[in-house]
Amino acid sequence: MLACAAALLGFAANSLLARRALGSDLVDAATFTTVRLASGALLLGGIIRARGGAPLSEGSWRGAAALLAYAAAFSFSYVRIGAALGALVLFPTVKLALLAWGAGRGEHPRRLEWLGAVTALTGLVLLTLPGVGTVDARGIGLMILAGLAWAVYTVEGRRMGRPAVATAGNFLRATLLAAPLFWVGLRHGHATAAGLLLAAVSGSIASAVGYALWYSVVPHLSAIHLGLAQVSVPALAGLGAVVLLGETLTGRFLAAAAVIFLGVGLAVPRAVNQRTSPDPPGE
Repeated sequence: MLACAAALLGFAANSLLARRALGSDLVDAATFTTVRLASGALLLGGIIRARGGAPLSEGSWRGAAALLAYAAAFSFSYVRIGAALGALVLFPTVKLALLAWGAGRGEHPRRLEWLGAVTALTGLVLLTLPGVGTVDARGIGLMILAGLAWAVYTVEGRRMGRPAVATAGNFLRATLLAAPLFWVGLRHGHATAAGLLLAAVSGSIASAVGYALWYSVVPHLSAIHLGLAQVSVPALAGLGAVVLLGETLTGRFLAAAAVIFLGVGLAVPRAVNQRTSPDPPGE
């Protein structure tokens, strides 16, 4: 559970870093995405090399494509819509996609798990809906795409034997696939030193390390619990915004965060006891 908590903190940190860089126009979305992927590839690739391993020995092009699709859609969406609306769209999309995938594999959530899911989603709506502003259909569509891509990436993680090596391989492959996006950033984008630094931290620490931890968790959780755990990220991101960005802590936020964590607590710990071994390769 510690690895799961650390990974979720990394996800929340990504929201804060992206919000700061893109919301303040410190860097364009294309450059932010490519620097984020490249810095993650450099960090994990270097670690794997130092240990005598081969970064491309694991991972997959499908996982890399899903990672790139998520990272790009996430960045471009947050240029167009606010963080509250983005969280409201992204994490329920991930959860519903994983629920559909799990149902297709024959998973049957119990009543307590459904109660946890409904409770957490209720808290998510309470947290984000009051902050929704003008609706941007393209921004919403991009965030839905980001959620679907992240769900695919999560499913791919269930098939990886060594999380750090697999994540390094996916980041390296995704960086290669992002070459056209890098060219767009060079020709039409802009970047400040602060924006590039935020993108590098997002890619190397919050993304690369966080995703490696997440890969170590996903084989032990069912699809519903994978989605449910991620519903807590908006609450974590909100707490970080208060502490690090000086945003105001409201009673509504505290109530929503409590409801979200209650929902997660109803189901996730039980899931770890239910699933103790990875799925067979190719399942």
